Amino acid sequence: MSVQDNPFGGGYAVQYGNGGAENVDSQGAAGFEVKDTTTAQFTADVIQESRQQPVLVDFWAPWCGPCKQLAPALEKAVRESGGRVKLVKMNIDEHPSIAGQLGIQSIPAVIAFRDGQPVDGFMGAIPESKIHEFIDKVAGADAGQATADALAAAAELRAEGDAQGATQIYAAILQQEPENLAAIGGLAEMLFDSGDADMAREVLARAPEAAADAPELAGVRAKLALAEQVAALGDAAALEQRLAADPKDHQARFDLALIHNAHDRREEAADALLAIMKADRGWNDDGARLQLLKFFEAWGMADEATLAARRKLSSLLFS
Repeated sequence: MSVQDNPFGGGYAVQYGNGGAENVDSQGAAGFEVKDTTTAQFTADVIQESRQQPVLVDFWAPWCGPCKQLAPALEKAVRESGGRVKLVKMNIDEHPSIAGQLGIQSIPAVIAFRDGQPVDGFMGAIPESKIHEFIDKVAGADAGQATADALAAAAELRAEGDAQGATQIYAAILQQEPENLAAIGGLAEMLFDSGDADMAREVLARAPEAAADAPELAGVRAKLALAEQVAALGDAAALEQRLAADPKDHQARFDLALIHNAHDRREEAADALLAIMKADRGWNDDGARLQLLKFFEAWGMADEATLAARRKLSSLLFS
């Protein structure tokens, strides 16, 4: 599996084996959020593009004071929409025919196109809050529910073992919401599970710095940390021999627990750490229990191995 740069910028492509998700430009077919257009490009930039998502057309002129007042707020609102709409700017001094055909007699004028047709609009320099309301009206204010439904669908596909289908959904979400932590975490975890730890780290690096400790990313971060530990442990057979020679070799048992976990033998990994705790709770500054908690974080709180091991831990601690 590979993710081709740039996952959250110019494009997003995920490939699984010989198939996988199609390469999709995260800014849409024409690759833009805000751009200038011409009479010749209007059909492509507006009519065709609006069949993918709503396009706002800002008709303006260099001499128009209200146009200069509206433009920054309009562009900011469009960029903050998370890709729900795009903005095309048309200088009517240089390209007057389209505005004339649409009957625009005063500027600034903003016309929204959807499915190739003008569907709404406003004139004058309105406040930024009103621009956001207009975008919600045109694009639909239920984007949050749509994202939640998509994430639920991805989780269901993962549970069914359909990694390719779930990957495509995560990629589609990130096209519209590049900083969606649940989608970032889900895609990174799938990359890790497929054996591509380096690409998983790259996807995680795209998350906002302030969200580094977000719970949506904790599971895959824990998996990556455990993988780094396991890489330095050596051969499991040698550890087994050490334990056979000395059952009190807690370090060997601890290292073996990490290797078991790396091979998805979760019950054995947990039991090894619990055995250390039973023999010597204070070993390595309570290291066995702390490592077991890291396993729980990596496996997920609702995982069967987590629930079983947590019951055993509770019994050991409180009996």
